[in-house]
Amino acid sequence: MSRVAIYARYSDDKQNPSSIDDQLTICREEAHRNGWRIIGTYKDAAISGASMVLRPGIKALINDARRGFYDVILAEALDRLSRDQADIATLFKELQFLDIPLYTLAEGKISELHVGLKGTMNALFLKDLAKKTHRGMRGQVEKGKIGGGLCYGYDVVKRLNSEGEPVRGERSINAAEAAVIQRVFADFARGKSPIGIAHSLNAEGVPGPNGALWAATTIRGHPKRGTGLLNNELYAGRIVWNKQRYVKNPQTGKRLARVNPQSEWITVEAPELRIIDDALWQAVKARQDSLSIQYAGMIEAIRTSHNPLTKARRPKSLLSGLIYCGCCGGTVSLRGQGRFACSNNTNTKSCPNNQSIHRDALEARVLNGLRDRLMRPDKAADAIRAYVEETNRLNHDRRASEAADKAELGKIRISIDEILDAVQEGRKSDELFDRLEGLEARQKALRERIASQPIDTPDIHPNLAEVYRRKIEKLTETLKQPEEQAEAAEALRGLIERVIVTPGCKKGEVTAELYGEFGTILNWVNNDSGKLRFGNDIPVSSGMSVSVVAGARFELTTFRL
Repeated sequence: MSRVAIYARYSDDKQNPSSIDDQLTICREEAHRNGWRIIGTYKDAAISGASMVLRPGIKALINDARRGFYDVILAEALDRLSRDQADIATLFKELQFLDIPLYTLAEGKISELHVGLKGTMNALFLKDLAKKTHRGMRGQVEKGKIGGGLCYGYDVVKRLNSEGEPVRGERSINAAEAAVIQRVFADFARGKSPIGIAHSLNAEGVPGPNGALWAATTIRGHPKRGTGLLNNELYAGRIVWNKQRYVKNPQTGKRLARVNPQSEWITVEAPELRIIDDALWQAVKARQDSLSIQYAGMIEAIRTSHNPLTKARRPKSLLSGLIYCGCCGGTVSLRGQGRFACSNNTNTKSCPNNQSIHRDALEARVLNGLRDRLMRPDKAADAIRAYVEETNRLNHDRRASEAADKAELGKIRISIDEILDAVQEGRKSDELFDRLEGLEARQKALRERIASQPIDTPDIHPNLAEVYRRKIEKLTETLKQPEEQAEAAEALRGLIERVIVTPGCKKGEVTAELYGEFGTILNWVNNDSGKLRFGNDIPVSSGMSVSVVAGARFELTTFRL
């Protein structure tokens, strides 16, 4: 019986979320018709099909294909997997290499012909849709209407035209928000910084755009791109459209803004939407120009400085992207003087955590914590041992349950055959038919339960804790060797899930909690080379599936700085 993985996706939050369930339902029916065993479903909700890079569902599907978890992929249509021609071609090539056929309800078994023709059609559909959308928005702007979304300071005007259709793109000034905009412009023109303005508004409980807290970037924005309150020309009574365009980075799948030539901008006067008078607008622009010249001079001074440290390429922080605030849960990032501080406290004052810690001190403490606690075999080995025992127990229970279901299914098959024989012999009764109906219903339920069972995974060898101990000893020795220290530190970074920093009881004290990603640790233990990479090469007599431990975590250590 072939093992099948089902994939479903719907594009955005304007579509019905039940679309995913509908896709899964009809795909399950097709799988049962073909006699395939469903071992997993993968889905991406409210995510565009223009790229596969940022979709967690499709990434999990591909990763599990590489690990041999299933034999067939089934989807409703090819465009559910991707509308990007290059993406679908790459996916198809990889599946061919793995010898995994791809089936869809719309096209059947996918071949090179489908990938070429349907991939081209899907790509052209996206391009044509983008052109039509752009053309429609331009028509709106040229009529004096707003071509984009709702902007802070305005309300959407809801009315119908003579044909009863809703009129789009009309706005009216929101008096309360307009007063805040006038205050922001006036404060900035008087010399107050964007971060100071944001802190004042947040302290007074003034809600920002979309009800969020105010941040310096919300106010300052990007002058060339026209983002941020201080650069929105609509406040000066002008609709400026097509200032920038978006292009997709093929490596990350993220959209990046590119400023269009000024000759392509479309400007339409809209005096009825003016919030800021021309004198205040010009005063803000003059201060922005002054600050731009000032900062340009500072950057040039740093660039021409004879200090060798200013020209050195600063190494990436060992803990970049791994540190979080224990008070608000937000990110902790590097600020001035190489110190880590809570971003929410710095940007919006929405977090009371005003403590900071020097990068070198935090990294040293984290490495000490890793070496003294994560790398103490008696600590983590106990957790691994407990995990091994629990995983093996669950495997045993699942197998026993599946065996019992199959045994009951066999008995039901015999009973059904006996009833059918009796019917053929002419022994018919309502009681007999009722019993047959009940047995068939139970048979269907058992088959569905057996088909929905996850793919069987091997038991984990109880010697895994000892393997971990040997690898930790080897990595500890590597850390002591200067020529290999950098590589070892990078390997250790892979073992860290997150570091949570919280102000301590005493002044200047910071408490740090270090967490490790259990799945990564176990996979590293299973890897014979000792390097942090995923794979199925298991150094003990029985293996461990990476998917078994996905998301499993445990706290490794807590220490004070």
